[in-house]
Amino acid sequence: MSNYISYPHAFELVCDIPIDDVALLGAAVAAFAAYLLKGTLWNKPDPYQSTWFERPQEQDSARNLKKETRDISQKLEEANKDIVVFFGSQSGTAEGFANRLARELQLRSGANTLAADLSDYEADSIARVPSTKLVVFILSTFGEGDPSDNTADLWEWLTKSTSVNLMNLRYAAFGLGNQNYKYYNRVVDVVTEALSTAGAIAFLPTGRADDSNGGTEEDFMEWRDSLCQVLQKDLGYEQRESAYEPTISVIEDDSLTPIDLHLGEPIEARRSPSKPSLLEPSVAALPLVKAEELFATSSNRNCLHMEFDLSGFPEVKYKTGDHMAIYPSNPEEEVSRLLEMLGLEDRKEIPLSISALDPAAKFSVPTPTTLQALFQHYLEICAPVSRDTVNSLCQFAPSAKAKNFLHRLGSSKEAYSDHILRNHVTMGRLLEQAAQGNNNWKALPVTFLVEIIPPLRPRYYSISSSSVVQARQASITAIVNSRQIHTTSPERILGLTSNYLLALKHAVKEEDNVKSDSNGPTYMLEGPNHALEGSKVFAQIRRSKFKLPLIASHPIVMIAAGTGIAPFRGFLQERARLQSMGRDVGKMMLFFGCRRSEEDYLYRKELDEMNRSFNGKLEIVTAFSREQESKIYVQDRVEEHAQKVVEMLQTDAILYICGAAAMAREVSKKVGEAMKHSNRWDDGQLKAWCERAKRIKRWQEDVWG
Repeated sequence: MSNYISYPHAFELVCDIPIDDVALLGAAVAAFAAYLLKGTLWNKPDPYQSTWFERPQEQDSARNLKKETRDISQKLEEANKDIVVFFGSQSGTAEGFANRLARELQLRSGANTLAADLSDYEADSIARVPSTKLVVFILSTFGEGDPSDNTADLWEWLTKSTSVNLMNLRYAAFGLGNQNYKYYNRVVDVVTEALSTAGAIAFLPTGRADDSNGGTEEDFMEWRDSLCQVLQKDLGYEQRESAYEPTISVIEDDSLTPIDLHLGEPIEARRSPSKPSLLEPSVAALPLVKAEELFATSSNRNCLHMEFDLSGFPEVKYKTGDHMAIYPSNPEEEVSRLLEMLGLEDRKEIPLSISALDPAAKFSVPTPTTLQALFQHYLEICAPVSRDTVNSLCQFAPSAKAKNFLHRLGSSKEAYSDHILRNHVTMGRLLEQAAQGNNNWKALPVTFLVEIIPPLRPRYYSISSSSVVQARQASITAIVNSRQIHTTSPERILGLTSNYLLALKHAVKEEDNVKSDSNGPTYMLEGPNHALEGSKVFAQIRRSKFKLPLIASHPIVMIAAGTGIAPFRGFLQERARLQSMGRDVGKMMLFFGCRRSEEDYLYRKELDEMNRSFNGKLEIVTAFSREQESKIYVQDRVEEHAQKVVEMLQTDAILYICGAAAMAREVSKKVGEAMKHSNRWDDGQLKAWCERAKRIKRWQEDVWG
């Protein structure tokens, strides 16, 4: 007999059910169907709900937004520009130079000039720039000879395309580098070689800055002056007096309300597939949950271990070896000093609307805002003032005496160098030193300051925790920078972000017996609109290529000095956790250098405990530079243990170096010498091995300074 009910029987069964029960059953079915279709046919989130909370001017700008061309040749024609100054910038220095150069070429040579982010335009559109236009490149070298994020497309096109034809291109280039790094100015060298190979003509020798001795500014000025001379003498541009002409407008607008204003919240970078970035998209106000002093109380220095809670921000994720960007604010004393020198203390809260006078120009600060927010959160007012800027300030001097003071400093490299060697020179302090308390700077336009002072950017710290061990809590290790200006002066130059973090630690742990300076700077720790109340910081994750091998049994050699230990703490935490889960972990060797074992041996107790837990798989070699008459550095320990290092590298161990660039350079020399001697290589063979090791990530560096 069939197990299925025939249709007639089924109909009879339904007909036997009371009408009320049928109605009830229908209602239940309808309710169940409605539940299943929730968010599909009904109760959808309104895709335009967010517009109720947008600033009105942002809605207007979105409606009127015209899609920008990504063809630089077309852009130059549309904007009536003669020269484009491209920047490839990682930290913002190259961008700042590009913007300055664009303004100065306009003022000094009458050349209509556009400063442009390389990633805003298709790389191959450079080939369509006619010979009547000029292209200038200002390029930084990042990491281990790598291009900056926004140079990636140009780099790819020039180095990998086989059909690049640049016969019509006339160009000049300036590179930013540091001779402490092995690949000094590699990016500008590779790019200019590729340009020339493709037929482009350099109308000026390539300039190269060297920041190892702090000479970047002077190197740029010298190259910039040569560029202007070539434009005027050889290329037919006029020579003009470089009187200040604003490129932006800053207008007070009382019609704006606080909800309209940017009062200090970080402004996230524009994102698109064509603008690659290592930064994760979200800036979050992360709560500080742990703050500890790592140096001994007998030390007159500070080093902070700080842990931040990510649990309230599911979109904020990190991996072991990544970096954390911390957004600082400027000290209140410097903000007040600058406002006072400008005579604008009573106008600091008035809403300001900022706009570009040239439709093709861009600026880096948000609008609308206030003077207080600009100086506190958006401009790097504590940055050193360049000699170029000193010269430009002469035209606004409040007195003949102030003008003479500035002219003496600005016109002489030696006088300027001597002054900054003996004085802490920020914008507010320089104005104060020049005016000598007798006058304020009411003639100095705010537009000048917004144009000339670089935007305040985050500082990056290696994350010192493992995402495997504590996925929702990330730690950083920060040395607090404090440098005495001169032996004859007690005044010190304080690192902006590290002292901001130190102030936050003191605020959190007021009961601690900490080494605090009662005369230290004060910060607006509660943040704009009290967004940072509860001991929070604005932070963001930056992805890093400095990573452990996927296979835990792979051997590794780690070499660090000072806070370079930070990522290796995370590495060792992760391997300890994997071992506790039954995974086999490979042999590890850690070299660590600092001054004294009882003063600044960071994470000593943790390292000792982990060393015991690894049961011989970890060897720690230390170098304490000041515990004996003859200083011993970490590179010296590497040389002493050269045979062990070579044996590990020959069995495919991965080499990691983290710390100051000068240390990394010396360590690299010792490793290279050991490999060359052991394998009886010549220089060419050593070079080939080093390059291949770095290419396949068997040699990784995370260095700075």
